Amino acid sequence: MTLLSVNVNKIAVLRNSRGGALPDVLHAARTCLDAGAHGITVHPRPDQRHIRPDDVLALGELTRQRGVELNVEGNPFAPSRGDYPGLLALCRAVRPAQVTLVPDSDGQITSDHGFDFEGDNHELAGWIAQFKALDCRVSLFVDAGVTRLQEASALGADRIELYTGPFADAHATGEASASLLACAGTARQAQALGLGVNAGHDLSQANLADFLRGTPDVLEVSIGHALISEAIYDGLATTVGRYLDIVRAA
Repeated sequence: MTLLSVNVNKIAVLRNSRGGALPDVLHAARTCLDAGAHGITVHPRPDQRHIRPDDVLALGELTRQRGVELNVEGNPFAPSRGDYPGLLALCRAVRPAQVTLVPDSDGQITSDHGFDFEGDNHELAGWIAQFKALDCRVSLFVDAGVTRLQEASALGADRIELYTGPFADAHATGEASASLLACAGTARQAQALGLGVNAGHDLSQANLADFLRGTPDVLEVSIGHALISEAIYDGLATTVGRYLDIVRAA
């Protein structure tokens, strides 16, 4: 069965908009895990607009206690800044089960593209080796239809994460078949190269079943924005339960 990792970044966005400690990121993560989620995802950024390093440390302890996975996303090339020590230093302190490397920048509201593996990938290979030395599984964020996918395997990655934003946009218009075929094709290519396949970005209750039925053997989906938005209306535990029903059925 595909595993569900809940991204709790949006809880931190709400907390940071007011200051103080509410809503509590750790409490939200516990609620998700109590409802059956298989793991927690965070994407700390140097500007600390949402998840902060202290959140990552606390979530690392929580997930260790619960025996579930913590997935830490981020750009390994982004330098340390203020209280943000850099992705490698943060993961060295936390030792998450999985690190998902994403080529985002400060100016992006959210991640909107994956690695293209064009040009010299020597530095990326070096980062991957350092994360794997921490016993972290390494996943690379990629676009559906990416060329030179064999580079991901050659660089030492364990998995890819399919960027599903374009699929979600197409699904909302009722024209998702081409995008879904691209996702399925990239998944099959990755699997043939020995890479596991994760997926994430803009997946929701409205499109998740179609995505999983059309994309073979997805190991994990990371869902945050839609899930937290839906939970405003229906409650966090109820919403996590509905996502779990979808992945079981699909």
